[in-house]
Amino acid sequence: MDNEDKKIRKQDERAEETKRSIAESASRLFTARGYDAVTIREIAKEAGCSHTTIYLYFKDKEALLEQLAIQPLEQLELAILSIKNQKEGSIAQKLKEKSRVFVRFCLSHKSMVSIILEAQSVRGDTLNSEADVNQVRARIFAHLTDGIGSIIPNPGKDAGINHSRIYFFMLYGLIHTYMNSEEPLEALLERIQPVLDDGVDVILAGMQPKGQGIERGRKAAAESVEKPDERTEKLVTIPDSKLDRQPTEAVTDVKSEMQPKVKKEKSKEKKIKEQPEAEHDMPKVTDPNKEARKEKKQNKKNKDKKSKK
Repeated sequence: MDNEDKKIRKQDERAEETKRSIAESASRLFTARGYDAVTIREIAKEAGCSHTTIYLYFKDKEALLEQLAIQPLEQLELAILSIKNQKEGSIAQKLKEKSRVFVRFCLSHKSMVSIILEAQSVRGDTLNSEADVNQVRARIFAHLTDGIGSIIPNPGKDAGINHSRIYFFMLYGLIHTYMNSEEPLEALLERIQPVLDDGVDVILAGMQPKGQGIERGRKAAAESVEKPDERTEKLVTIPDSKLDRQPTEAVTDVKSEMQPKVKKEKSKEKKIKEQPEAEHDMPKVTDPNKEARKEKKQNKKNKDKKSKK
């Protein structure tokens, strides 16, 4: 290898390093502030180069987005297609497996998932978007949801699209619930997998024709028998023999049984009210100076008598 070749190789290596630095800087800024809020000049400042240098590698900011998003999206698409093309397994089971792959992908790219899936996005069922990144997103949406139409009989075009969206919203809700979780990825996925599988079952059951869902609910309600409350049973003290008679007779008998007790209580209250207070029950108050005053008064009388004589 001559000196000229070495020089070209070093230039290529520097170019790749600069391109990678620009992409990484864009990724950090997009994640922190959102795709629309970031400018090319801010990306250049973060990467340590001029804004004109960025245009040597990327046509515009959208090209930067595609550089960041398309490769991981294509890997996700291949993983979903491998499940879709399996010969074994029911459609519902494949839908659950595809859902697990999608959730794993999103929770494995927490810092980038908003850029990969959401930045400059259009409706997931729109396949005629000009942006390459949205074309890949739309294909992934179609691969994820194509089994729903086979499970739900003749939903109609609009209903079929709505069913797919509802399923996708469920996935997104689960993903964003655990987006800030610090739990290790494998432990987290193992813990939430049963929730995800149940969520798919519930979504599919809810999409069934309304009559079928109502009939299943009625059957479940008919089979469940409410057990009597023991506390309520203890409050019922009327004998069965009396309940067998006419209602008015039973009530009359119960009242007649209660009357002697009521009369007895009333007579007891009356005696208590009529009973006079016993004198000995009242405390006696004695005046210690009474005798002295009496003696003084008597002495005064005696003195008055002597003076008259």
